[in-house]
Amino acid sequence: MKKILITGKGSYIGTSVEKWLSGNYIVDTVDMKDNSWRKKDFSQYDVVFHVAGIAHIKESKKNRDIYFEVNRDLAYDTAVKAKKEGVKQFIFLSSMSVYGLNKGIIDRNTPIKPNSAYGQSKYEAEKLLKQLEDESFIVAIIRPPMVYGKGCKGNYPKLASLALKTPIFPKVNNKRSMIYIDNLSEFVKQLIDNCSGGIFLPQNVDYVNTSEMVKLIAEAHGKKVRMTKLLNPLLNLLNISIVNKVFGDLVYEKSISCNIDFVSFEESIMRTEKA
Repeated sequence: MKKILITGKGSYIGTSVEKWLSGNYIVDTVDMKDNSWRKKDFSQYDVVFHVAGIAHIKESKKNRDIYFEVNRDLAYDTAVKAKKEGVKQFIFLSSMSVYGLNKGIIDRNTPIKPNSAYGQSKYEAEKLLKQLEDESFIVAIIRPPMVYGKGCKGNYPKLASLALKTPIFPKVNNKRSMIYIDNLSEFVKQLIDNCSGGIFLPQNVDYVNTSEMVKLIAEAHGKKVRMTKLLNPLLNLLNISIVNKVFGDLVYEKSISCNIDFVSFEESIMRTEKA
């Protein structure tokens, strides 16, 4: 049975993947917040899944360097240690943010052009990790879109809170690439099963419509939200980042992505919202 080490103890994705893998593998986690991890024996593990990083904090000039210290340097140092001690596969949790887009379609010709310290630090980590790859050290890089599920952070809980408070919501016909946490966890399991390397863009098999998501969240709690197009002109006037993130189109073209249908979109909302 393979042994997996997840770096980033207590993280949302790390904890979720740990639970998902535990029935099939021996899974350990390690805290990366101090240097104690450097003393841990990595030689007993077949795979290191590196999820430790900084994401959901507001970027500023003061904290910009921290993004690179954690998301790039820590990832690289961890991989160097893993390779030196005989780990066969290193899986790195990167992000869709490396493309630097708030709206649009990402296809095989879309350039890497991060527009934030978060995206830039993730991309620089990717490049360093690829330099370590050889026949005995396989590197898998995952660039997920927005990850959601019970207990997640980011825009999903904000939308869910709004869905339970508002009687009306804009009816938009947008498309967003997203991935439910169990679908992401299953995808990580498949990477481990197949000892796969490369760059991967996993997403739910179906694109998500923001209005439909809000409707399903409300229905999961026995509430109804009326959808109206009357608010749409206001959204068009508010050409700001949060509007683009919630109501604009941002998708991976399906021909370049790994489209996961382990849990359907409707079922994922029910699982996320149930008590």
